Amino acid sequence: MHPPEQRRPQPWPIRLMHWANVPLLAILAASGLQILAAYPRMGPRGHAYALYPFQGAMPPSWLRLGDWLAGARAWHFAFGWFLALNGVAYVLYLAFSGEWRRRLFLPHRDTRDAVATLAYYLRIRPAPAQVGLYNGLQRLAYTSALVLGALSVLSGLALHKPVQLRWLTSLFGGYDPARAVHLLLLALLAFFTVGHVVLVALHPRTLGEMVTGGRKPHV
Repeated sequence: MHPPEQRRPQPWPIRLMHWANVPLLAILAASGLQILAAYPRMGPRGHAYALYPFQGAMPPSWLRLGDWLAGARAWHFAFGWFLALNGVAYVLYLAFSGEWRRRLFLPHRDTRDAVATLAYYLRIRPAPAQVGLYNGLQRLAYTSALVLGALSVLSGLALHKPVQLRWLTSLFGGYDPARAVHLLLLALLAFFTVGHVVLVALHPRTLGEMVTGGRKPHV
């Protein structure tokens, strides 16, 4: 096995799983909003959560998929399994290929660089010298997205099987808190997507590499 620095910037398994996430997340978001439309409130019936500012607000119809509750649930849970399998495959690939060293956020290595890079984006200080495939802020963002995806799958399972997996549902505080957490995770993943697009715009080289794999470094 070649050491990480001798690999292409984006090996084909990474590219395949990355681009598979695009339609999967779009379908899950759209079908999830259709499920929300069946009861567009957060909290137990009659005791809605006061902190949720969109009680009763219907998601726009053009953002929803599934036409009705049962149809949306069929789409959502079917493609949720594909997302989970894609995530498991990604984690296994990182572990066995050694790619986790290049891609995951390691606090002792990346914290200072992440802060310095954020300061650069805020025009507070010059850009730090980038060492490796990603800077610390990129690694933090991508690792956070991996955690958000895992929590989304777990909270989704708690909603899908609240009786059979009552121990999991209880970890989220019950069915209604799990539902609120699941929606919050969707919002955070949407926020990540916006930030991801901004980072790609700031580092356009990464887009080409995610399509072609990039050039293998000369040894």
